[in-house]
Amino acid sequence: MFQLMKGRVSFWKVAGTVIFMILQVLTTLYLPNLTADIVNNGITKGDTHYIIIASGKMLLTSILVVLASFSNVFLAAQVSQKLGQKLRTDIYQKVLYMSNDEFDQVGTSSLITRTTNDVLQVQNVVMMLLRMMIMAPIMMIGASLMAYQKNAQLTQVFLIVIPILAIVLGIIMYWAVPLFKAMQQKTDRLNLIFREGLTGVRVIRAFRQDQYEQKRFGQANQDYTHNAEKVYSIVAAMPPIMTLIMGGTNIGITWLGAHYIAQQSLQVGNLIAFMTYAMQILMSCTMLAVVFVVVPRAQASAARIRGVLDLQSQLQEPKTSSPNPSSRASLEFRKVGFRYQQAEKSVLTGVNFQAQAGQTVGIIGGTGSGKTTLVSLISRMYDVTTGAVLVNGSDVRQQTLTEINTQVAVAFQKAILFKGSLRENLQYGNSEATDEQLWHALAIAQAQDFVQAAQGLETWVEQDGSNFSGGQRQRLTIARALVKEAAIYVFDDSFSALDFQTDARLRQALRQDPRMKTKIIVIVGQRISTIADADTILVLDQGQMVGCGTHAELKAKNATYQEIMQSQIKGGVN
Repeated sequence: MFQLMKGRVSFWKVAGTVIFMILQVLTTLYLPNLTADIVNNGITKGDTHYIIIASGKMLLTSILVVLASFSNVFLAAQVSQKLGQKLRTDIYQKVLYMSNDEFDQVGTSSLITRTTNDVLQVQNVVMMLLRMMIMAPIMMIGASLMAYQKNAQLTQVFLIVIPILAIVLGIIMYWAVPLFKAMQQKTDRLNLIFREGLTGVRVIRAFRQDQYEQKRFGQANQDYTHNAEKVYSIVAAMPPIMTLIMGGTNIGITWLGAHYIAQQSLQVGNLIAFMTYAMQILMSCTMLAVVFVVVPRAQASAARIRGVLDLQSQLQEPKTSSPNPSSRASLEFRKVGFRYQQAEKSVLTGVNFQAQAGQTVGIIGGTGSGKTTLVSLISRMYDVTTGAVLVNGSDVRQQTLTEINTQVAVAFQKAILFKGSLRENLQYGNSEATDEQLWHALAIAQAQDFVQAAQGLETWVEQDGSNFSGGQRQRLTIARALVKEAAIYVFDDSFSALDFQTDARLRQALRQDPRMKTKIIVIVGQRISTIADADTILVLDQGQMVGCGTHAELKAKNATYQEIMQSQIKGGVN
């Protein structure tokens, strides 16, 4: 946990917190001494003047306690909240640059838990450490010395009380700590099921699986609740036990103190001060126990956060950027092979093809043939296992991710839109795009009509674009990709929700646009009609490129392509 604090908290604020806490403890320890003086030298002797002066000192000391406590809490809150802010920012930045493999390795629900609940646990414990962890040992040592000073013989009570307290607290920690650690994993599980239920609510309703999902969520919720009930029931036993121990301690001190007062070896004021110091000692032990109970849970959270921050990305940035030798758009796959981590066999093997500026590459194949994986290698969402992918004449592994993302624009099959105005969504790839450029992209994407029918570029987009149909969302994401100034435009099955007529008009607009004639267009399609007019068509089957050529060439000679044609269009495609 202290590794997470390094570089994320202010040393001077932490030092200030410690200084003000020490001042608070010292002034708090001085108060019982003033009480004893008032009783011994003022009340018993009837000296009103002494009582007034000592009361004034007590008032000033109390004011110092309040000011020191306020300053300590203020600085500790700043340190802990700033730490939480920086941790959330660091995790978010880390996630943005994760490869798809790493993202899948951690999981969306777990990342949400680590960014919210785990960070909250860490910052709360840091706040506790800067308060209780500093206060408890200083208070315990100081109160012990002051109590010994008042009466050394009465301190024998602690030889009985403190071991009993230690045994009780040890038993509580033994049972509570593992349960606290388990709560984070159970929170992950609860978030996972809840998130799946939210994102898949339409599927759940369509298949009438609402009862099953409710049961699944109920089991996870009940499991979390039972764990929480156990741990908080155990922790809840601490206050009454502490009250009992403190009450017994007061009885023992009062009983022994009364004997010493009767023997005139102890003053009444000193007995009152001793009882206060005894309570401070026991409270310090309790505070330490609370810290030791909560810290393991925060330590588990810190380890989970560190697991994300220390995750080594498989996409290593080159130390020195390799400049592109070619100013013209070009794309080349050289004997490319790819295998997912821990997969038994490769997803792609021996893929070879080239494309130059002004050309369109179509990719087709059956489900699971590796189409999406292939285009993901262009934008370096994964790194090739064997071979090389060259963009504009340079290996993508020799270019920074920023350079690659600048040269490649992607429209995915799953249309993702962000909450905000349509203008903000379209300018996602080019923040300086003018209205004219935005409307031009919408016209190519065949989205101009329904956008004009709404509120134009100021049309409001709900989360995930839920106020648009599937086809409209796809056309808007295509327009967003076209707004970006790139060398290669990848459409990963992003025409799947379009009807044949809209699909044909969109592809015709792409071919006729002057700007796109200097770019490379890569289209992944399920339908022959979507990629039939491409300059080069790649046919994939179980990760292997089993065909490469024009529609006419593949139609005449490629068996796999012919099978796809026959399955889609009766009599074939001319």
